[in-house]
Amino acid sequence: MSLSAASSSVTPDLTHRSIAYFSMEIALSPDLPTYSGGLGMLAGDTLRSAADTAAPMVAVSLVHRRGYFRQHLDDVGQQTESDVPWSPETALPSANQIIALTLQGRQLLVRAWRFDVIGVTGHVIPVFLLDTDVEGNDPWDRHLTDHLYGGDTYYRLCQEAVLGLGGIALLRALGSRPEVYHMNEGHAALLAIALLEEQLAGRPLRDANEADIQAVSRQCVFTTHTPVPAGHDQFGLDHMYQVLGNDRAAAIDRAGCLHNGLMNMTYIALRFSRFVNGVAMQHGKVSQQMFPNYKVHAITNGVHAATWLSPSFQELFDAEIPTWRTDNQYLRSVYGIDPARIAACHLKGKQHLFATVAKRTGHFFNPNALTLGFARRVATYKRASLLLHDPARLVAIAEKIGGLQILFAGKAHPADNAGKGLIRDVYASAVRLNSSALKIHYLENYDWELGALLTQGVDVWVNTPRRPYEASGTSGMKAALNGVPSLSILDGWWIEGCAENTTGWAIEDGETEDAEANSLYEKLEEHIAPMYANPIAWSEMQRHCVGMNGTFFNTHRMLAQYLGNAYYPPRSIDLPVVADHHPHRRSTDAIVPEPALA
Repeated sequence: MSLSAASSSVTPDLTHRSIAYFSMEIALSPDLPTYSGGLGMLAGDTLRSAADTAAPMVAVSLVHRRGYFRQHLDDVGQQTESDVPWSPETALPSANQIIALTLQGRQLLVRAWRFDVIGVTGHVIPVFLLDTDVEGNDPWDRHLTDHLYGGDTYYRLCQEAVLGLGGIALLRALGSRPEVYHMNEGHAALLAIALLEEQLAGRPLRDANEADIQAVSRQCVFTTHTPVPAGHDQFGLDHMYQVLGNDRAAAIDRAGCLHNGLMNMTYIALRFSRFVNGVAMQHGKVSQQMFPNYKVHAITNGVHAATWLSPSFQELFDAEIPTWRTDNQYLRSVYGIDPARIAACHLKGKQHLFATVAKRTGHFFNPNALTLGFARRVATYKRASLLLHDPARLVAIAEKIGGLQILFAGKAHPADNAGKGLIRDVYASAVRLNSSALKIHYLENYDWELGALLTQGVDVWVNTPRRPYEASGTSGMKAALNGVPSLSILDGWWIEGCAENTTGWAIEDGETEDAEANSLYEKLEEHIAPMYANPIAWSEMQRHCVGMNGTFFNTHRMLAQYLGNAYYPPRSIDLPVVADHHPHRRSTDAIVPEPALA
């Protein structure tokens, strides 16, 4: 995928763009380090589907001049990180606007760069990447949009203020006044404060009343993406007042957006949105328990089919299902294609994966051997090592079935020492267990391109989160599009996607990790390996993965649900019901206990 295909430096007419999509990270191109993982990939896939289906959207994010990080792994799996610098000046056209904010008690200048997401029919979704590296800014402020999820909490709050407040100011400077503002996670919640200031039309924020808040709420949609409390940004009141100023900080307090004595971005988003949703059926239920004073809906995530399908599958579907790119439901027509052709496409993806692994690492894998893939952001609740829980049993299974290969990948946040420890554990297991029957390798620097290779090339996608902390998960959806079944804990999307022995297998819930590991090994030995040994049965399963899961778990369907249920519902949606609108309310809503992350 190239960078922006638009050659003009002229900003497109935004007059009729009625939906503004705000996200702290957006995966726009493999060449741009503007994302860290699943949240950014979901945002990028959403906009690619919006472009394909001619949705009236515009998007806002930050430029992240130094990216998230590049992962380096030494011989024992110790992770170190380096920046991924890039220059928007040489890659993208300017939005030709500089806006001024007041943050930290001083003026902050913000400009923007434009990336055009271009759909299959030529429709353009302009994405504006905000940038504080502007001459005239305080030297510290010039680096505010450098590092995605970098710095301390003060730095993060400044970033989120730039996204929310600066994003609204930029849209106004560009002549854009959307009807709907979609906050993709709470990072963008301060856009509601900017809208509240507009609603007051020059009156002081202290005059804002419930009618003003509801007027803002009618414009806002909020998607929450995680049941893990660490994913809900919160900041000390001293930082809130220092960064935002007394008027904005006091307005947030009066609106009841503090939680446990802290400024909480999720509660700001909840308070100022008319539609709130989780990202899978189960996650909607978990989020409803977390936030009982608000109505929480569910719209299950998807992935952009044309981005994640392997070249061989795209060629096959272009020939046999020519309308699949604009309407993914036509992928159901895969049932008119011989399963052997599906298997042949997947084999090409597997061979491409192994050729790339050999080139990068010098390790050679057998394309005929059953190969499992596990690639996730490395956090303790995702349990990367559950697959290695009983090494002796895993070795015995590998010997019994005639060979087993496992590919791991994933980055741990630079501050997550426990996550880094998990990577070292997998490395140590690989050294101890690798043999002629069992091959385990951990691949460095999990990113867009490696994620595509893995989901297109492995035979089974493994996912082992501790329930209920998997909000959705989208990597298994990418795998399914490429005829790859999942072996997964029944959490997130897999509750909806698992048809046992048809699209994959469920790891049975257990009271202990021993029990869940036992279920994993039993499914691998008694169900997966025997089916893999039967090429006809396996190819039929591959076709079911595309026909059943590929047709539903895609962003074309997901975006249609947002359009019909969240952005433009057929009937009015009641505003969130909050138990107590007392101006000095401190919320005490329940929060799901955090898993051990430290």
